[in-house]
Amino acid sequence: MRVGVPKEIKVQEYRVGLTPGAVREYVAAGHQVTVESGAGSGIGASDEVYRRAGASIAETAREIFAKSDMIVKVKEPQKSEWAQLRENQILFTYLHLAPDPDQAKGLLASGCTAIAYETVTDAAGHLPLLAPMSEVAGRLAIEAAGAALRRSAGGRGVLLGGVPGVQPARVVVLGGGVVGKQAARMAAGLGAEVTVIDRSIPRLRELDDLFAGRMRTRFSTIESVEEEVFAADVVIGAVLVPGASAPKLVTRAMLKSMRPGAVLVDVAIDQGGCFETSHPTTHTDPTYEVDCVVHYCVANMPGAVPVTSSQALNNATLPFGLMLANKGFAAVLENPHLRNGLNVHRGRITNKAVAESLGLNFAPVGSGLAA
Repeated sequence: MRVGVPKEIKVQEYRVGLTPGAVREYVAAGHQVTVESGAGSGIGASDEVYRRAGASIAETAREIFAKSDMIVKVKEPQKSEWAQLRENQILFTYLHLAPDPDQAKGLLASGCTAIAYETVTDAAGHLPLLAPMSEVAGRLAIEAAGAALRRSAGGRGVLLGGVPGVQPARVVVLGGGVVGKQAARMAAGLGAEVTVIDRSIPRLRELDDLFAGRMRTRFSTIESVEEEVFAADVVIGAVLVPGASAPKLVTRAMLKSMRPGAVLVDVAIDQGGCFETSHPTTHTDPTYEVDCVVHYCVANMPGAVPVTSSQALNNATLPFGLMLANKGFAAVLENPHLRNGLNVHRGRITNKAVAESLGLNFAPVGSGLAA
């Protein structure tokens, strides 16, 4: 198969769809890989490094899209990219379609087959291609919160871990999944007072055992969320409904009862955000204030550490990408986990949660879908 890797063009996105090491694996499996010139610059991989790995170098993204059977990216395609996609072409990347109707319409119009990293599953029902970036984002969330808490940044002027004789910051994590676990780990490690809120009793029990008393857990209700958020210095939004828009757990009205200078970090912003007042920001201008509460809503947090993120992402995506390269769309029909990753195929939405979030018709695999 002809596999293409365009340079990421989303603002301040430095990751790359295939690292040189991953390219070697595709080439060893008999596939042709073409990488856009400069695609690996964000991770320090020059065109020559990619050539040595067996890739061809294209000068423009247009050449990549025109000649490739499968496009491998990191972030969702931008308007200029989805306009170049075509029928029978496979797109393998993060999509996050639920809060992005324009992208969905563009993919539907292209007729391409779009497989989303964030909805591919494994035998345990987990999301193995989302997990590595969730781990990175969860850890970065606490770094970002610590910086935003500084008085010079508009925060309360509180040190996350405090010092002897001074109370540490109170960190509330909404959601006990991969992001929440990593955020809690980092916050507790710094000495903050941490509470994780989730609706899964087994998950709360697991976290309680894992952290051995270094953090508190609470079952998620309207009352418990309000109590914790109102007393918090930092709130990490780490909720996830696979494929669907994130639920709004913190409303605009709640901000008025929060501590002035408190910080909200919305890691769910790719799925529309779990705070009512969230909107996407960038690494250049990451925060804004609403009702004296600082919001950090960078939509590609792992892009700030592209070397770590690209390697971690490629470790996870490589087996699935090779399945697609080896068998094409047949791999989707044969593998239930790739099938769960299928979001768009030949002008139809094939993921139920995505379809419901967008208010579009759902066409499940098996309802006339074919290669």
